[in-house]
Amino acid sequence: MTTNDTFDLSSYYDGRLPGRQLRGLMLSDGGHGSRKEGVCATEAIAWLAGEAHSDHPACLCPSLGSFLRDWNDSLPDEDRTLLIRPLLVPAMLATVSPKASERRAWMALDWLVREHMVAWLRLAKLDDHADAFVAMPEIVSVSTLDVSKIDAAWDAAGDAAADAAGDAAGAVARAAAWSAEAAARAAAGDAAWAAARDAAGDAAGAAARDAARDAAGAVARAVARAAARAAAWDAARAAARDAARAVAGAAAWAAAGAAAGAAARAVARA
Repeated sequence: MTTNDTFDLSSYYDGRLPGRQLRGLMLSDGGHGSRKEGVCATEAIAWLAGEAHSDHPACLCPSLGSFLRDWNDSLPDEDRTLLIRPLLVPAMLATVSPKASERRAWMALDWLVREHMVAWLRLAKLDDHADAFVAMPEIVSVSTLDVSKIDAAWDAAGDAAADAAGDAAGAVARAAAWSAEAAARAAAGDAAWAAARDAAGDAAGAAARDAARDAAGAVARAVARAAARAAAWDAARAAARDAARAVAGAAAWAAAGAAAGAAARAVARA
């Protein structure tokens, strides 16, 4: 599906796409050589910002960009535009901030561990592990992250998947295992960033910021892939759609938080 199957947006190819024309934009998977071929979510952001055609717009936070690219390419056509287009708001066009990128990374990891993974652990009847994550405080730093619990849940979900291979229960258990694996990898990325930050110290702030951006991107990719894998399982389709919508809310909250602070947090609590 290309950008212009329904609306003719060709007059805007060489400039900025006005926000009022966003309703006519259909998002496509993958990268594109030109806007005539179509646009993915991040290419659309570059277009809305008046930047040259690119899926890595300069105005977009790297962690949000990683999240959107992976999620865009993982969603089916019928869901992609429906779920992502509402997030392409003006606040998304000015989200570059190393400090905010770090916060978004922890926010994504917190959602992945304490909401997404919990939902799949419960579906797989691994309630003891789910309860352990529900009881955890919000993950905002290395000190609030218990990697051993994530590893234990990963092992338990893997065992459950092996025991129930081939049926619906096995599909759910595999989804739980993948969610735990994504959380474990994301946690490792954050730990690596924390180590880089500590090693860098005040004299090497630039290196620490680079490490933060890399870790944030890893977390964002892990969250997006986990949500996409969840959505693939017909055995728990409704729960997966709820998870995908939760991701959308988290991304919208993160993007608005960079531009509106307290107002965005109030929206997220509502």
